[in-house]
Amino acid sequence: MFDGSPLHCELRLMDFDILNPEALGEPRGWNNGLLAPAGGRVLFVAGQAGSDGSGVMVSDDFVDQFDAALARSLDVVVAAGGSAENVARLTIFVTDMDEYRKSLKPLGQRYRERMGRHFPAMALVAVAELVDPRAKVEIEATAVMAE
Repeated sequence: MFDGSPLHCELRLMDFDILNPEALGEPRGWNNGLLAPAGGRVLFVAGQAGSDGSGVMVSDDFVDQFDAALARSLDVVVAAGGSAENVARLTIFVTDMDEYRKSLKPLGQRYRERMGRHFPAMALVAVAELVDPRAKVEIEATAVMAE
C-alpha cells in the first residue's frame, strides 16, 4: 500500500490481459488494450518533459529528451510502488513528427532500456508546442498498482 512517502518503493507488479483484436491488425511497439485485474489502483502520472530535477532541459536532442521524460514518468510509478510493468498507457506528445520518425531506432533502444519488452497501450500526438519552449517531448502515463 502506498503510504504517501516520496521514497516509498515497495514493488508490486500487475498482470494485464493484453487485447489486440485481429480486426485492428498487428500492433508494432504497443498493445491496443490492457485490461487490469479487479482490485487494481489507478495512478495518473502528469505530463513529464525531458528536464532534470531543477526543471532544465537535459539536452536539445530529441532522443535524450524522450529518455528523460520516460525516466521521470517511471520515477512517479516507482514512487507509488510499481515498475515499468505497471504502466497501462503512455501518451507521448511531440513537437516535430518528422524528428520522431527519423529517430525511431534510437528511440526504440532507449524505450527498451527503460521499459523492457513491456508495451502498454500508446498514443503519439503531434502538438504545436509544449510549455517549456525547449521541450520537444512530453510523456503522460497511466499505471495500475496492485492493492
